[in-house]
Amino acid sequence: MSGKIAITGATGHLGRLVVDKLKANVPAENIVALARTPEKAADLGVTVREADYNQPETLDQALAGVDTLLLISGSEVGQRVDQHHNVIQAAKKAGVQRIVYTSLLRADTSPLSLAAEHYATEEDLQASGIAFTILRNGWYTENYTGAIPGALAGGALIGSASDGKISFAPREDYAEAAVAVLTGAGHEGKIYELAGDQPYTLSDLAAEVSRQTGKTIPYQNLPESDYAAALASFGLPQAVAQSIAGWDVDAAQGALFDDGRQLSSLIGRPTTPLSTVVADALTSAA
Repeated sequence: MSGKIAITGATGHLGRLVVDKLKANVPAENIVALARTPEKAADLGVTVREADYNQPETLDQALAGVDTLLLISGSEVGQRVDQHHNVIQAAKKAGVQRIVYTSLLRADTSPLSLAAEHYATEEDLQASGIAFTILRNGWYTENYTGAIPGALAGGALIGSASDGKISFAPREDYAEAAVAVLTGAGHEGKIYELAGDQPYTLSDLAAEVSRQTGKTIPYQNLPESDYAAALASFGLPQAVAQSIAGWDVDAAQGALFDDGRQLSSLIGRPTTPLSTVVADALTSAA
């Protein structure tokens, strides 16, 4: 795949990983990092352009000369349908040939509150006339490993996912999949359901943390309202705390389980095991 490849949200966790991995596959001069605050992307080693989802005039300039666009979903829940629409319309005007979009696992049927916005963008993309590929990303392992320091401090890992199986994988695996699609052929019109090879429960995560630290860290399952209250007490906004607790309840009912192994198929290797991700998280927290 030749031509310029642009990445929205290039300064985010996933965006940075994608840019880094892209540089190993295509010349840096063919990569365009799009960021709301360009100064934050100065260390990426590629062309940087300002791109604000809420300011279409920046998008028109940002996408000039771009052939392939990775549209990493925005972070502002509740505003994403309009924001993504602005990007898709600007891409049409700029003559972008293909858009790859990071959606949500089974966005068309998922009970997660996040799903509706993702699915609306998928429909918008399919109606745009631009060639597309949809990467329906499952849960990032980091969504849970971020709680490890608190679990170690408090003596337990808490949540509301009960014994629900969660097929998570680290962001790095999803970034690798995005690069495979951006640089490969034959992905047009495809919708990929991406998730880790091996499903885990939060009890499995707690057991792995216990094994690697030598401390006994049990998993404590809480009612949804209690978990939301606990998250709020840690400083999270009430609405965010309630959303996270709700997603855990959905996970308890299988919303984040997938055994299709399309992620490992795209990246050409097994997804990163839990033991490795926990070890990395403990190293980062040290």
